[in-house]
Amino acid sequence: MEPRLLRYFVAVAEELHLARAAERLRIEQSPVSRAMRDLERLLGVSLFDRSARQTRLTWAGQVLLGEARRVLATVDQAVQATKAAAQGYQSYLRIAICDSLAQPRIASLLARSREEEPELGIRVFDLPFSRQLKGLHDDLLDVASRCRMRSTEG
Repeated sequence: MEPRLLRYFVAVAEELHLARAAERLRIEQSPVSRAMRDLERLLGVSLFDRSARQTRLTWAGQVLLGEARRVLATVDQAVQATKAAAQGYQSYLRIAICDSLAQPRIASLLARSREEEPELGIRVFDLPFSRQLKGLHDDLLDVASRCRMRSTEG
């Protein structure tokens, strides 16, 4: 399966609208529509419940969305690790922060890491806590920061 199909699927699944997904992908709508038909044919399942009023993911579509995000994150990390290796980095550290609340601490850690381990490639992701936990579980992250709850009181 081509990563392109998964990228298109994630955009459509998140937007639940072909035109908005196509705009987000910066391509015409017809290739996106064709790709979704091809993907459903390839898998032999319906990924979307389509009606005149709305589009929703089927259960199979929901499962594929989670898996597609994981696969695409892994592919992106493989690309980044390869590029880092080509630049001389021996290893890398994948850090997730939440809403940039940990910025001062992370900046200090990164500066110290650069001094002590100049060959270490560092990637920082701004992710919600639930995605951080999933990333740690799926070995897509090495470090995750604690997220602070925002007060809703004025």
